[in-house]
Amino acid sequence: MSSPPVAPPGWSRWLVPPAALSVHLSIGQAYAWSVFKPPLESALHLDGTQSALPFQLAIVMLGLSAAFGGTLVERNGPRWAMTVALVCFSTGFLISALGAETKQYWLIVLGYGFVGGIGLGIGYISPVSTLIKWFPDRPGAATGIAIMGFGGGALIASPWSTQMLDSFGRDNDGIALAFLVHGLAYAVFMTLGVLLVRVPRTEDRENTAEAPSAFEGVQVSARTAVRTPQFWCLWIVLCMNVTAGIGILEKAAPMITDFFADSSTPVSASAAAGFVALLSAANMAGRIGWSSASDLVGRKNVYRVYLGVGALMYLLIALFGDSSKPLFVVCALVILSFYGGGFATVPAYLKDLFGTYQVGAIHGRLLTAWSLAGVLGPLIVNWIADHQKGAGKHGSALYTLSFGIMIGLLVVGFVANELIRPVHARHHIPAPREAVDVERQQSA
Repeated sequence: MSSPPVAPPGWSRWLVPPAALSVHLSIGQAYAWSVFKPPLESALHLDGTQSALPFQLAIVMLGLSAAFGGTLVERNGPRWAMTVALVCFSTGFLISALGAETKQYWLIVLGYGFVGGIGLGIGYISPVSTLIKWFPDRPGAATGIAIMGFGGGALIASPWSTQMLDSFGRDNDGIALAFLVHGLAYAVFMTLGVLLVRVPRTEDRENTAEAPSAFEGVQVSARTAVRTPQFWCLWIVLCMNVTAGIGILEKAAPMITDFFADSSTPVSASAAAGFVALLSAANMAGRIGWSSASDLVGRKNVYRVYLGVGALMYLLIALFGDSSKPLFVVCALVILSFYGGGFATVPAYLKDLFGTYQVGAIHGRLLTAWSLAGVLGPLIVNWIADHQKGAGKHGSALYTLSFGIMIGLLVVGFVANELIRPVHARHHIPAPREAVDVERQQSA
């Protein structure tokens, strides 16, 4: 395996965020999967549960591939990881195109969900460790810029995909052609990041004013980190925060329509679509805004906001949401900003707790929390809404119970965040150069 590309003298660290964005804006297409759901259901005679399978599998594979591939990302560097992400993500679309053209839905699930999902996971963590090493003075802002791209990818992909389906047709041939164009276009765009990314020179990390040392303070290996209570408390924090956010995001359009179905001014389909776009914008803005704020107020404090204020927002929606559209929209936007902010802040939280030595690998293992939350959030909201509808309820009553559950989950996350303490000195590695020897001894 070739060594990671090292920045030449005088190379600007501000070229790394655009490299990361080229990958994250591409894989952020996952949040626009709902654009393909109606045409797939019509062309291949699927129900709503079946058409959601590629997205759900992609999120599961995101967490699993990030967990199992995190150590490889650390070992082989960001260019290797971005290349793997490019190949898997683009190939997933090409396999899906074949599935749509031949009306073999299992190929779409395999391509977009399994193969493309691996690309999501490796691509998601590919720039994190590198960004933290280039920006040890502002890790929250640096990772927020990149991860903002994942949240904002749907703002590009959604209208772009819609336009393609309008032009190519919404039958299986049109869907196949749209998948093909996606695969090729994203391959070109992600190649920019592959060619641009660099890691900092070891000898310059302590002597360059622009990139101060990233290896000061605590250093903990990934192998050791997963054995600490701090890791599992943060795993619970992330899982609860993501479950609460994705519960609204996955069912946003029908939810706002149901809430105001009995009002004098019901929500139209176009207004519901606009609400979804606003949520995507809040998701994106939260990733850079809240993660940057964490550099000033601290990670634990900003997660207190995500979890505590998030629970309050859910309570306001449950009690008064059906009586005020502005209140409903504002509370939902705040929750989605916390959802995005939680993703963007967690790498910096990991850096504070475990150092930068294997932060990418640790981050990958932590993202298994996303795999669970990606299934749990939609399951809670959809199953309860279907059950309540079967019981004869309608409107906001379809969601009251699920919102109560979300409040409880956020409280659990709040408590887990309060339990996080600095990692005990017995887990520390003295210096990065000694870390390899320690890892070899642990593996022996």
